[in-house]
Amino acid sequence: MTDESMDQAESNHSAAADKNVSEGNHGTTSKSEQLPKRVLLVPYPKFVFMYPTLIISIIAALVLQIAGRQSVSPDDTLAVVMTGLFFVVLMINTFILVFDFPRATSLTLIAVCVSLVLGSWIAILAKPSLLPAIGNLLTTVRPVANASFFICITAGMLLLYGAIMIKVRFDYWELSNNELLHHHGFLSDLKRYPAPNLRVDKEINDVFEYMLLGAGRLILHPSTEKRAIVLDNILHVSQKEKQLTRMLGSIKVQINSGSSD
Repeated sequence: MTDESMDQAESNHSAAADKNVSEGNHGTTSKSEQLPKRVLLVPYPKFVFMYPTLIISIIAALVLQIAGRQSVSPDDTLAVVMTGLFFVVLMINTFILVFDFPRATSLTLIAVCVSLVLGSWIAILAKPSLLPAIGNLLTTVRPVANASFFICITAGMLLLYGAIMIKVRFDYWELSNNELLHHHGFLSDLKRYPAPNLRVDKEINDVFEYMLLGAGRLILHPSTEKRAIVLDNILHVSQKEKQLTRMLGSIKVQINSGSSD
């Protein structure tokens, strides 16, 4: 091989190496750019899970207002249907709010509901006259409310949601700049915890609340604290946990790099 061919081969090899290094640096930069600068952890009160009731209340208010149902009676089918839907959603929503349903309890609840449905079906097959009797009993129950009722419910719930949005602005946690910060109080009181060696645990203590808003519990273990910090009702908890893990991993890499230097 001639000297000219060898020089050309070395030149091509160097260009390829420079390209790989450049691509590697670009990938590292892109990855670092994707890291969030801070992660906010906001514990919400359980009332935030009442939004299905708010939605059905808004729908009922609009439907009855458009239909001109300012004055209604039990014979008004539209008003009865909207009121019945509202109370069904309200009862289910309140049931979810009052009780916690871990995975095992949720499976038990589903099994009980299936058993009740199958038992009712068997009872109706065994005694066909039972179904008309139940139907006649249910038809006598005709809850009814007018548009003004649902407008008042909607306004009251919106005020409560507004109060919650104001409250959480004065009580939240933040992971930023190698520190875990607790912002609390109307005067923006601040408590600091070191972020290095911070351990994070996630718990889904209610399956239905997780289905509604992806909510769960985060348990933080600062290295300087004997007691863990428990944050309930963190919305989109899985996403928050991933962000925390990435940020804490980045902090650990930075500390190790500084120690090696």
